[in-house]
Amino acid sequence: MTLLPRDNSLTNIQDEKQEGNQLFPVFLKLNDLHTVLIGGGNVGLEKLTAVLNNSNNARVTVVSRDFLAEIHTLSSQYSGIRIVQKSFTDDDLNDADIVIAATNDSELNNYIRNAAHDRKLLINVADKPALCDFYLGSIVQKGDLKLAISTNGKSPTVAKRLKEVLNESLPAELDITLQQMSELRNTLEGDFADKVKKLNSVTSVLVEPKAASRKNFIWLIWSTIIVSLVIVVTALYFKEPNFKNFVTGIDPIFYYFLGAGFVFAMIDGAIGMSYGVTSTTFSLSMGIPPASASMGVHLSEILSCGIAGWMHYRMGNINWKLFKLLVIPGIIGAVTGAYLLSSLEHYSMYTKPVVSVYTLILGIVIFRKAFNTQKKKSADKVKRISLLGLGGGFIDAVGGGGWGSIVLSTLIAGGRSPRFSLGTVKLSRFFVAMMGSITFIAMVNSSHWQAVAGLILGSALASPIAAKISNKISAKTIMVSVSVIVILISIRSILKFFVPVP
Repeated sequence: MTLLPRDNSLTNIQDEKQEGNQLFPVFLKLNDLHTVLIGGGNVGLEKLTAVLNNSNNARVTVVSRDFLAEIHTLSSQYSGIRIVQKSFTDDDLNDADIVIAATNDSELNNYIRNAAHDRKLLINVADKPALCDFYLGSIVQKGDLKLAISTNGKSPTVAKRLKEVLNESLPAELDITLQQMSELRNTLEGDFADKVKKLNSVTSVLVEPKAASRKNFIWLIWSTIIVSLVIVVTALYFKEPNFKNFVTGIDPIFYYFLGAGFVFAMIDGAIGMSYGVTSTTFSLSMGIPPASASMGVHLSEILSCGIAGWMHYRMGNINWKLFKLLVIPGIIGAVTGAYLLSSLEHYSMYTKPVVSVYTLILGIVIFRKAFNTQKKKSADKVKRISLLGLGGGFIDAVGGGGWGSIVLSTLIAGGRSPRFSLGTVKLSRFFVAMMGSITFIAMVNSSHWQAVAGLILGSALASPIAAKISNKISAKTIMVSVSVIVILISIRSILKFFVPVP
């Protein structure tokens, strides 16, 4: 069917009265249509490339007296392109379905437009929105998902920037979701209404009303706070013989760690990392043994990672295959590391410098990340996910932190989607922290429960408001400050092992 241009004589007056973008978006099957492109220069190359990027098998005839070498290269790569080296004549449009005028001659472009309209053909005239029947918008594509962006011809640059934002924000795994929905759609039985109802039910989580989301979020916050308090009180009850005396005569160290946990959770909310290393470094500097320090970190992270993991689950940011590969090895590594570190609790004077070396390394890593603005991409994804989870869980338990620094950084550096990697790592971290904490509670006969409780409650209080505060803080400044403090305290702990430092 021939595509007819609009009747300008009937619509010009209406257009003057209408506001906003009145364009009607459509997706053309260019593989089944014949496109005639007039122009073999830079603009013609740009238009041809846009067509081929979206329709590899498009039939395009390019008419021009002169051609760039790149157009000849494209014609050798795509069988649907035909090069016609000649001046334009009306007869070039006889077999056309769509016309694109991309010459640098305004009079010729006007002539091409009139010739196209004489044949009732739609035409796009480069850089002349008023002469166009349709625009070539910026395209965002993730597999079978394709989004077209239009600014009504006002600013192609804005459309280009929006394309960059959406390309970065939308994960490539969306195509997997589309394929799964397609398979589900093919298996549904019943009439059309039943199928629509079932598909709407499956995808309702993607468009859940904000009010319901907020209600679920508030419910989640209070539930996780209560669970965390139950874990802390239960641990105190079984580990402290004089629990009542402990409650009525709280050691001042509790308040020190309460404030520290709050600050460290705020820092983690601002830069997305460093909670484990800052908490562990502070705990070691306050004389807390490594096992007790790591236990405090893991108990407090149950809350924050539980909230974050649930929210990522609700937003569909979980790669379940990746989750399964991470969570079991991560738990095994965390339990093993917690058991080993707890068994060496009596040798804490020897394990402290080892953990301090680890926090020193992480401090240096944080410092480097503060000044590293270049984003490196890798085409090869990480293959040995299970080994990564096992090693990350073990090191995290032994060093009091590092799951995010090791696992998340490795996945992203290996070409994984940042959004899906973050959501999956956060959710798996909840289970890793939970099992590591249970192991620590069962193994550690600690007298430092005041510090552990303070750290847990401090981070719990900061968790609901950390995101809001983080928007007003310079991440680079915080990262530099944190790294310097961690490096200095770690060096002091290492030196203290060899030379007594007052």
